[in-house]
Amino acid sequence: MTETPVKLLIAASGTGGHLFPAIATAEQLSDYAIEWLGVPDRLETQLVPAAYQLHRVRLGGFQGRLGLGYLRLLAQVIAATVKVRSLLQQGQFNGVFTTGGYIAAPAILAARSLGLPAILHESNALPGKVTRWLSPWCSLVGLGFEAAATYLPRAKSVVVGTPVRSQFLTHSTDLGDVVIPADVPVVVVVGGSQGAVAVNDLVRAAAPAWFEAGAWVVHQTGTSDPGADSLDHPQYIHRPFFDQMAALFQRASLVISRAGAGTLTELAFTGTPALLIPYPFAAEDHQSYNAAAFAAANAALVSRQRDLTVDELRDKVLKLIQDPARLEAMATAAATLAIRDSAAQLAGLVRRTMG
Repeated sequence: MTETPVKLLIAASGTGGHLFPAIATAEQLSDYAIEWLGVPDRLETQLVPAAYQLHRVRLGGFQGRLGLGYLRLLAQVIAATVKVRSLLQQGQFNGVFTTGGYIAAPAILAARSLGLPAILHESNALPGKVTRWLSPWCSLVGLGFEAAATYLPRAKSVVVGTPVRSQFLTHSTDLGDVVIPADVPVVVVVGGSQGAVAVNDLVRAAAPAWFEAGAWVVHQTGTSDPGADSLDHPQYIHRPFFDQMAALFQRASLVISRAGAGTLTELAFTGTPALLIPYPFAAEDHQSYNAAAFAAANAALVSRQRDLTVDELRDKVLKLIQDPARLEAMATAAATLAIRDSAAQLAGLVRRTMG
């Protein structure tokens, strides 16, 4: 007689920071029957359907003040919770796993209303609103940063790190069609999945001094940068996206980046020094909390976008790429922040919680 597999609904939506850890965890639960909960027209509609059945609910974010918009949002949450509750019942699911964000609210509420376990993973050092509100309702909360536990005093939590994409789990020198000399310093610039126009402009203005110092710059500009083609130099390689990010991080002498939890985790896995410029409009400035954790470990320098000038960026990067000993110390510090079996640990929490 064949044993019926555990049936799990994963609620993860929106950005790579939510989706990649959820996908990495799902891959560790290959013996489970997994289906997915997402939102129309978000990244999950591209990444998920090839591997998992995707269910959609309409839901907005939790930003802004109380008012009519908040009441409309509350109505959306109630409607989504009713829909997810019906899905869990009719599909005979055994529980819910979510990586936070607004999609977590109806998933957690629906599961707990049915007496089903709900496991949540929070990747940021400052947990989001949904995590802070609903973590006491969860069976267990896995944390990417130990500092997050301070903001969740009523939750049962355990630090497991944040899972990363499989390409970051092995060493790779395959840069695809990116050709860089072997003995030069390399500055890799990434602005998250949407790019970072303000950072991109600063980098292009400062880069000529780095070229003179012998450095190469590999720049992921994103798809919304009007100045993407404004700099032309033989030591400058730019694209909207690069597929070989793990290999690029491993080759990099220094990465200039936003401070999303997913990117920071990848930098820890590759042991790469960083200059972090937190996205100033992130919800509750949570990227600054992430960056502070890396700065405290001496794995990164941090600059506020509003205070950063071309001259300051130019000089900070020049000092770093001309100081290999400091970069090596930062790399070693970054590597100590990686929890390399994070996906396995998180999958283990799901298994134990769901029996």
